Amino acid sequence: MRRIWLLTFGLWWTTTLSTAQTTPSAPQTDVPWQQVLMNVMNAEDETDGDWEELLLEMEELAAEPRDLNGMRRDEWESLPFLTPLQVEQLVEYRERFGAMKSMNELRMLTALDEPRRQLIRRLFYIGEEPAPGFPSLEQIARYGRHELMAYGRIPTYERRGDRNGYAGYRYKHWLRYQFSYNDYVKAGIVGAQDAGEPFFADRNGMGYDYYSVYCQVNHLGRIETAVVGRYKVATGLGLVLNNGFSLGKQAMLSQLGRSVKTLRAHSSRSTDYLQGAAATLRLSDKLTATAFVSYRALDATLNDDGTVRTLVSNGYHRTPTELAKKNNTHATEAGANIRWSHRRLHLGATAVYSHMDRSLEPPKTVLYRRYDPKGQDFANASVDYSYRSRRLSLSGETAMNQDGAVATLNSLSTQWEGVSLMALQRFYSYRYTALHARSVSNNGSVKNESGVMVGVTWTPTPRWRLTAYSDYSHAPWARYRVSRPSDEWDHLCQLQYNKGRWTVGTRYRLRQRQRDKTGTKTLEDYTEQRARLWVDWQDNTTWNTRTQVDATFKGGHGYMVSQTVGYSHGALRLNGGAGYFDTDDYDNRVYLLEQGPLHTFGVGQFSGRGLRYWLMARWQVGRQLMVTAKAGTTHYYDRSVIGSGLQQVDASSMTDIDLQIRWKF
Repeated sequence: MRRIWLLTFGLWWTTTLSTAQTTPSAPQTDVPWQQVLMNVMNAEDETDGDWEELLLEMEELAAEPRDLNGMRRDEWESLPFLTPLQVEQLVEYRERFGAMKSMNELRMLTALDEPRRQLIRRLFYIGEEPAPGFPSLEQIARYGRHELMAYGRIPTYERRGDRNGYAGYRYKHWLRYQFSYNDYVKAGIVGAQDAGEPFFADRNGMGYDYYSVYCQVNHLGRIETAVVGRYKVATGLGLVLNNGFSLGKQAMLSQLGRSVKTLRAHSSRSTDYLQGAAATLRLSDKLTATAFVSYRALDATLNDDGTVRTLVSNGYHRTPTELAKKNNTHATEAGANIRWSHRRLHLGATAVYSHMDRSLEPPKTVLYRRYDPKGQDFANASVDYSYRSRRLSLSGETAMNQDGAVATLNSLSTQWEGVSLMALQRFYSYRYTALHARSVSNNGSVKNESGVMVGVTWTPTPRWRLTAYSDYSHAPWARYRVSRPSDEWDHLCQLQYNKGRWTVGTRYRLRQRQRDKTGTKTLEDYTEQRARLWVDWQDNTTWNTRTQVDATFKGGHGYMVSQTVGYSHGALRLNGGAGYFDTDDYDNRVYLLEQGPLHTFGVGQFSGRGLRYWLMARWQVGRQLMVTAKAGTTHYYDRSVIGSGLQQVDASSMTDIDLQIRWKF
């Protein structure tokens, strides 16, 4: 244990000393935007919300930086890390002073804090005032950009299912091609394969197990956005329709309850999407309308009579049982959203209808699933609303399903002189169901929950930032492992200090839940505590580091000490890190965010006692070719077998090698 501490401290101290001779006036390095985003969004826990979907969306923006001067209000509003006041100042500044000439002008916007300025600098560039009108086909064909990306993961170990059980080989890989011209046109195809799935065999005679084909056009006359193929739609606060990333409590606090309105092509590998055609039309300066139609196949576990017991969304098709569930159910869906905006006021309405070719019939004997969606036809409608001024922001959405059950989410926030306050109220009836709803909740679904959250963000000086919230919720019906009405408290406090190249932060979270007490008909309190301390350092040229300590107390205890280091010089980038963890059990697991190749998600969860370490190298060969390689190992000191079932590995360590090639032409 002592050696681990000495190794971690020595690595951090050596890195810091070796960079002390750098020149402050040198150009700023490309510090990982993921790290900046996590600090901005104040991620309460990497498992809350769909962080993978958020990071994939942001990676697309980072890979194809946008012209800051070409952004419209609705495009600023679709960014997840900006508050309503920040969007308002960005739009007003452009309207008053015209195109920005330098990123230094962002300092004129008092609502933007330094982390958000850093994020904008990494995701946007300053261009000329965009020419009006849609480009010609000749321009698109001549100046459009092609991108071909291939990725593969090679495990150096063998799972039990690789020997007998899985229909395919043990390698995970995917291929992605995309053509784009600025923000006007985007078209592409994604093919993906999970480890163990058949390739050009069995049910996958066309090659990959998963395909996504899409074509998106923006700013074509009155057509703001049109998509053919697979796409995602998000409206309001997500109570009826949200295929994008979910809005966790910290994200809502960061955005001060701002509503969502997006339509975009589905270019990732997630299984939550629509398929068909969709378009957003600008009917007037104040009125826009979005409409969509969709027909897609779904995976499902069937009852003996052919009805659907459970919809399956993990996307795995490795075994005969999993392959039998593939595409055995189909859904036809249609919907529309209309949105009216006038200055600081907006009103919207959404309606969605869904029809399944098999009836949904969840098990009646399972108490917590008694009010799950049932039948073949489903309908939802909602109204959303918001008002914003320089100091005040009000937003909300109220929805109803075909049975008359109601869900409503409302927030009120105010800002003045470094202080932001927000109150958020939610009521989701236990009878409310919506197939594509995703929003703030404790149980992962928009149903069976009512609660109130109060949050504050205080920035007394540019260097100090305090974020805190307290949330109480009540579930009037049974939940998983809870057979009667229950309550939950959730509290979080985070303090962050920035000075020059240093950032120091600490966070504490306390959650108190109720669960069934074994062998009785009563509930018992269940307390979870998590704490984190981190120190970030970055110079102006080459290096960035993070030292982090995590601790958890949940019946037992656990902790993790980790160190990451990034180095950039010319066309070469190196990334590495190590983390030692020691937990009593799985309930006390710890989480670690690590960088990976583009469009891959790197939040690992660890339990037991062991060491996680990795090294990644990225080499930009000219302007067109980029090669990335990563090797990561998880070694356990307390076991000789990892996992169970078909995923079991008969060893104490696992090493994966990731390879990626990106070619732009």
